[in-house]
Amino acid sequence: MPTYMDVHEGMHVSLQQLMEAHKKDLEVQKGTGVEYVRYWLDSKAGKVFCLAKGPNKEAVEAVHAKAGHPATEVYEVTEGS
Repeated sequence: MPTYMDVHEGMHVSLQQLMEAHKKDLEVQKGTGVEYVRYWLDSKAGKVFCLAKGPNKEAVEAVHAKAGHPATEVYEVTEGS
């Protein structure tokens, strides 16, 4: 299954707030074929980065949108060693 990295800009949130947003993603992803794996916060830049696996870019975008925090950008990525 493809892997995606998405970026959220203008996210001036605390780590606790980000954890709550991630919980919402986990609720929404059920039955979509999308699995949010990990996330990172750059609090100074106001950016959040999320790693997800899913059938396609649109499915990954849809989960975040339904959870209430659509991504600014989404990239299909390949893991290196």
